[in-house]
Amino acid sequence: MSAQQIKAVRRKRRAYRVRNKVRGTAERPRMSVFRSSKHISVQLIDDDKGVTLAAASSLLPKAQRASMPYGGNVKAAREIGLKIAEVAKAKGITKVAFDRGYYRYHGRIKALADAAREGGLQF
Repeated sequence: MSAQQIKAVRRKRRAYRVRNKVRGTAERPRMSVFRSSKHISVQLIDDDKGVTLAAASSLLPKAQRASMPYGGNVKAAREIGLKIAEVAKAKGITKVAFDRGYYRYHGRIKALADAAREGGLQF
């Protein structure tokens, strides 16, 4: 196996380890985070039905992201956390199960989680 293949296998193992413990339902959906080098996005997923209930992302048209010129930093992650909390509250969701995937809980992931908590989500 090449180094890239080994790295991919390790990432999958870490993600499975986290997702084995986290399960989303209609009352408490899974809050799944995806982070790339340029953007960050989050979804609220009901795993029982296999449906995305709400989503927020830094991949917005330039007119909508005036306060967030770059999506790959802590400031953008914080704004996305507040936005997902706002969307979730509008749909009547207050409790979620946080799924960080294979990412470490620091930096942008932590900023997003803290902002979502500030916005009113409980996890």
